[in-house]
Amino acid sequence: MEDLFMAKGIRFYEPGGPEVLQWESLDVGDPGPGEVRIRHAAVGLNFADTYFRTGLYPAALPAGMGVEAAGVVEAVGPGVTGFAEGDRVTYTGSPLGAYSTERVMGTESLIALPDSIPFETAAAMTMRGLTTAYLLRRIADLAPGDTVLLHAAAGGVGLLFTQWAGLLGLNVIGTVSTDEKAEIAKAHGCTHTIVHTREDVAERVRELTDGAGVPVVYDSIGRTTVPSSLDCLARRGLLVCFGTSSGPVPPIDAMQLAVKGSLFVTRPALADYIADERERAALAGELFDHVGSGRITVGINQRYALEDAARAHRDLESGRGVGSSVFCLESGTA
Repeated sequence: MEDLFMAKGIRFYEPGGPEVLQWESLDVGDPGPGEVRIRHAAVGLNFADTYFRTGLYPAALPAGMGVEAAGVVEAVGPGVTGFAEGDRVTYTGSPLGAYSTERVMGTESLIALPDSIPFETAAAMTMRGLTTAYLLRRIADLAPGDTVLLHAAAGGVGLLFTQWAGLLGLNVIGTVSTDEKAEIAKAHGCTHTIVHTREDVAERVRELTDGAGVPVVYDSIGRTTVPSSLDCLARRGLLVCFGTSSGPVPPIDAMQLAVKGSLFVTRPALADYIADERERAALAGELFDHVGSGRITVGINQRYALEDAARAHRDLESGRGVGSSVFCLESGTA
């Protein structure tokens, strides 16, 4: 008879489609030096998870899945400081294994979670919220009144970004795929929306900026949008490629950057903006303050059982979802 109290989780043994994700029993064990055991209450679902599953991002197989979750510390190993049994925590970052009811992991990625933020909210926003934080607070020197372009404005990052940008006095032109998503983006603070399935994005950006273009384009789409994104930039503008949901960014001809106005391009990664404990705490503190006070709301529009990870990945890759998605565990979401 299966032990109903044994930890369970998702593992995969080969790269491929959603069908490679297997729901299995896990032998979690006790935490070692510098480690804690966490009981998850909610787990984040991110597009980057599909990159590990398909092999775009390398993983030593067999492997767990997922890099974001929130829950309670159940046990601490020798030498752990800063965290104790019973602490509420959230995290995002390697190693893989967040798609599980429990896990043992090091404390380097852990962030103390205020009581004001539910576990579900934390799992939906830790990666997206910290991404939004570094995009808006670390990448470019923007001033109130500036206008930026954001692709996928109705996505998980998009809905946080537009709200936070509004708090900073920025105007956001957001691209979306449908009129329904355009309304959602506007409701969350988008100044203008462009439905890219029927409108020329670069042409509309020029119209909305009196021909000048924008100083920064935030592009999480990649392959299909980067050429147009470059055409949306003002002289000496910056293209921030922070995702590749349509595929890898195509090669960029350096001379074209000069021809189009001495443009800049960066491909940042969240890991490099939260590697330093003090910077991670600063970004997380600002994020938690906005969310805890209600200045930024986190919409969870898709919820799944953890064993339904394959279906969740199919839905994610189809582009049907809006905002954030989470896996809800029976251990609760308070």
